Amino acid sequence: MAAESQLTRLVDSYNSEATLKEVLYLNALMDPDFQESGFMKVFTDTRRLFDGLYPGYRACNTKYHDFSHTCAVMLAMSRLIHGAFLTGLVFSGREIGIGMIAALMHDTGYIQEIDDHEGTGAKHTLTHIERSIAFLREYLKDDPACGAEEMKDFADVLHCTGLTAKVGEMDFSSEKIATIGKMLGAADLIGQIADRLYLEKLLFLYREFVEGGVSQFTSEWDLLQKTIGFYEWTKQRFAGVFSGVDGYMIHHFRGRWGIDRDLYQKSMQRNIDYIGNTLAHHQEDFIQHLRRGNMIEKLALKNQRAPRHQR
Repeated sequence: MAAESQLTRLVDSYNSEATLKEVLYLNALMDPDFQESGFMKVFTDTRRLFDGLYPGYRACNTKYHDFSHTCAVMLAMSRLIHGAFLTGLVFSGREIGIGMIAALMHDTGYIQEIDDHEGTGAKHTLTHIERSIAFLREYLKDDPACGAEEMKDFADVLHCTGLTAKVGEMDFSSEKIATIGKMLGAADLIGQIADRLYLEKLLFLYREFVEGGVSQFTSEWDLLQKTIGFYEWTKQRFAGVFSGVDGYMIHHFRGRWGIDRDLYQKSMQRNIDYIGNTLAHHQEDFIQHLRRGNMIEKLALKNQRAPRHQR
């Protein structure tokens, strides 16, 4: 069975309720005093935000950085923390909460305010981390348990998702928070690259990059070509900047499911191998080989609806 199919069989991150159920279960294993109701409220509010039901904000209109990606990162984050727990690295309830809430909120910066009708949230690509931090600060401003120290920790952890973040130079409040930040940085990448629709969603990522002012890619083809190198860079980042925290994942799969391998790593490699094969043999019609999830049809519909200045 392919790793991506096995991942979906265990927990389908495209099913938000199933994903939440698994995360709540893992969190309770690690912290018997885990406040389930509090986390469920944050989850519900985040989903409302992406659905356009949160006061003052429009619905998410980025097809790559969407709520399914948020759920995938939330699940990967919980699994990393659980894997570490099984090796004896125990986090406090506060530290787990910071990591899991940051995972939920890490891409809220892509959501536009209600009166912003210019383009899509993709225009915030280069500033979305700071916007996510600002949203989280506003969201938690009336929480008596969240003071200046907690907000600094949240900000530091969220900054770890930046691809150019110099994590080793950051002034974390503790080694545990540093590890939580590295885990979120790793979970963000794992959640993307292991996604069973990763290759198809890259077609949408290219359009987000164009609108967001990311100029390193000239076409979908160019992005796909550079994705192979990006994956190699990702593995170096896991081993170096993130101190190998991705290695905790196999302990989760072994302890939770009795599977003696990291299914995420297998799924990521399978996606990259497929890109390589597609580029090598289907240069003229490569998009026709990215058909899962009806993404080509969705892309065509998006192009029909796009304002003229976005095309």
